[in-house]
Amino acid sequence: MQKIMLMFPGQGSQYVGMGKDLYEKFPVAKDIIDQLGDELKKIIFEGTEEDLKNTQNAQPAIFATSIACFEVLKQSTDFNKFEIVTAGHSLGEYSAMCASGIFSFKDGLSMVKARGGFIQKASEENPGTMAAILGMDKDTVINICAQAGQTGVCDAVNFNSPGQIVISGTAQAVQKAVELAQAQGASKAILLNVSGPFHSKLMTPASEMMKEELNKYEFNNPVYPVITNCDAQITKDVSNIKEKLAKQINNSVKWDASILNAIADGAGLFIEIGPQRVLSGLMRRIDKTKKVLNIEDLASLEKTLKELNQ
Repeated sequence: MQKIMLMFPGQGSQYVGMGKDLYEKFPVAKDIIDQLGDELKKIIFEGTEEDLKNTQNAQPAIFATSIACFEVLKQSTDFNKFEIVTAGHSLGEYSAMCASGIFSFKDGLSMVKARGGFIQKASEENPGTMAAILGMDKDTVINICAQAGQTGVCDAVNFNSPGQIVISGTAQAVQKAVELAQAQGASKAILLNVSGPFHSKLMTPASEMMKEELNKYEFNNPVYPVITNCDAQITKDVSNIKEKLAKQINNSVKWDASILNAIADGAGLFIEIGPQRVLSGLMRRIDKTKKVLNIEDLASLEKTLKELNQ
């Protein structure tokens, strides 16, 4: 039986018009996106990039679009002939868990909206920024963060692929880390246009609020195993999933290790489900021998179904 990894993108992958053709053609996609309400739906389909980029809009919008794409795929092919494992990058972890049956779309949407609000609040109370460091190994970046951390908070937070690591923290410390990385030969070290120091220690208040929020919901054991961000482990039962979701907010996203663990577990085909192809791009840097498909619109859906139904 072929093992497939379903990958769900995080914040930053949003764009105006995402999911629109699937919304217009598939009732299941329409039903999901309609649950966002008219105001947010209008922002997704015909708003401005600026409005959509706002954390409290972007997070539910990406979550809903990704689940709409997933449900269309599920309706269009027989999943029983595959072994499935899921994972999502940061916010995308909620999409992966919803697709795995851990919670309903309705509960997931409620959690994602709360999470966006907590992160926004923590970002306003503990302002900061993020930067991408390219062409450096993990240990060197961690060491640079430790040096820059003498002037404030600076954490290595997204281990995206070999040679692509994102750092996060207070503006002064992150700027210092960028300068150190440039001086030590990084191929690129650039500040990112983000509204907060995501996944750093500065997000601890949001993590604590999310821990309380998650206690309001009932979780089920996953139908498909989920590889979790904070530890890159294949998770098959529900016992510590709430703890991992809370921890994810102020800890690093171990994406490259998640992919490598899926490959070690036998995954041979990867499908990115949701807007853009950010994770497909990272996949090429992690293991370019693996086939990667995606679903974000009718054209990509048709191409993916053709491959799956061969």
